[in-house]
Amino acid sequence: MDAIVLAGGPHDELAAHTPGAPNKAFVEINGATLVERTLRALRDSADVGRIVVVAPPSTHGSAALALADEVRPDGVRIRDSLRSGLAGSDPNADLLISASDLPVLTPRAIDDYIGRAQAAAADLTYGCLEKSVHLAAFPEAPHTWAHLRDGDYCGTGFISMKPRVWPALDRVIERLGEARKNPLKLASLFGWRILWRYALKRLTIAQAEARASYVIGAPVRAIVSPYAEIGINVDRLSDIALAGKLAR
Repeated sequence: MDAIVLAGGPHDELAAHTPGAPNKAFVEINGATLVERTLRALRDSADVGRIVVVAPPSTHGSAALALADEVRPDGVRIRDSLRSGLAGSDPNADLLISASDLPVLTPRAIDDYIGRAQAAAADLTYGCLEKSVHLAAFPEAPHTWAHLRDGDYCGTGFISMKPRVWPALDRVIERLGEARKNPLKLASLFGWRILWRYALKRLTIAQAEARASYVIGAPVRAIVSPYAEIGINVDRLSDIALAGKLAR
């Protein structure tokens, strides 16, 4: 499966940790940038083919991106960067979409995700991590958990998608942005039944998949990974020091 690594974004307090870093993807952890660590794991994966990185033009040609097959310019928003990465792709071929701030990512975790995503036969998959799996591996790393009937889950740094689903997904992303602080708009997108089930911790993964598939108009599946490393990223200043302790 070919991969797209999203390494765009603005300069922020995380980027300020490493002089010259345009965004957090280029923050150094034990002498190697986050995006370089992510690329190294992808390159060592047996199941990853071509790798495209979407990053600020000022970084193109840098050593941090040397393991990529192609580097493309990022956009103002994540959706703009994803559109840049998807351009020219086979609309029916599965692509792995990866975050660029995964300091402890391993090839085995990547191969496992790709295998599960291909077996799911979906147009869009979303990586999830169950709380007990995370705590067994990285109890010191904080997460925000979604409380479902099946258990407590967080998102990860991976999704997969067939590019043919992008137009519908792009529209949903736009509607989500507009609705994020408006319960009525959220209900119009997901339905009151889904929102109430989630509020009461009665929503199941299967129900969420079914509703997402309806909204997107294509099969959507959650991929529950047994590898906690795909859920470790760098979002806070405190995460930089923690990543330094966890990363090799």
